[in-house]
Amino acid sequence: MSGRVTGKRVLITGAARGMGRSHAVRLAEEGADLILVDICESLPEVEYPLATRDDLDETARLVTELGRQALTYVVDVRDGAALSAAVAEGVAELGGLDASVANAGVLTAGTWDTTTAEQWRTVVDVNLIGTWNTCAAALPHLVERGGSLINVSSVAGLKGSPLHTPYTASKHGVVGLSRALANELAAVNVRVNTVHPTGVATGLRPDSLHTLLHETRQDLGPIFQNALPIQMTEALDISNAVLFLISDEARHVTGLEFKVDAGVTIR
Repeated sequence: MSGRVTGKRVLITGAARGMGRSHAVRLAEEGADLILVDICESLPEVEYPLATRDDLDETARLVTELGRQALTYVVDVRDGAALSAAVAEGVAELGGLDASVANAGVLTAGTWDTTTAEQWRTVVDVNLIGTWNTCAAALPHLVERGGSLINVSSVAGLKGSPLHTPYTASKHGVVGLSRALANELAAVNVRVNTVHPTGVATGLRPDSLHTLLHETRQDLGPIFQNALPIQMTEALDISNAVLFLISDEARHVTGLEFKVDAGVTIR
């Protein structure tokens, strides 16, 4: 088999559906074996349902249909010890690790005066601390031979996206974390990059955000409008960016903020 990431072993969090599943399938198409992690349960502070164990199993089935290995672990990325243990087990079975994709994330919506402390804690813990936990779980297996850390941020990590302040703050935090690690890890040939999608139809969209933009704060709508004539991009477009950053084509790419944003950040 010949592919752009043939033989590489890759960790993906939030792998049960949406972008995580898309990343898994796209990487498998190009020859990667996967360690797939997801919480597989919903959270009380998040108004939309999260993925299930059946969703995670379906991602694994799609990968194995492509002839690649898929190891699944039901783990909350907020639990650093459990995540590190799962990754270590998967790495032992696959024989190594070459890349990590910190993809797990959640979104809450609200104005400044309706956003709760509980929402802040959940979003920051999943999106920012969870990203750190993912990097920390992967790095012991990368520092001796090099590799690629990809941390999925958002256009909200590059501009002041309103009405979901905890999300925007957490995704900016992912950029700072990744820049710092890119400097620290360059000496051991570990590359660290962020990916910044515009809106992607994945289910990560609380109905309350739509209501706020269309009924309460219509004046903020232009901040969310893409320059290209599309409302949302597709998960595959983000997965192609992930594929590039894991592949040897990006062997000298680190510290990049890779926008797949249909131009929303230039508006």
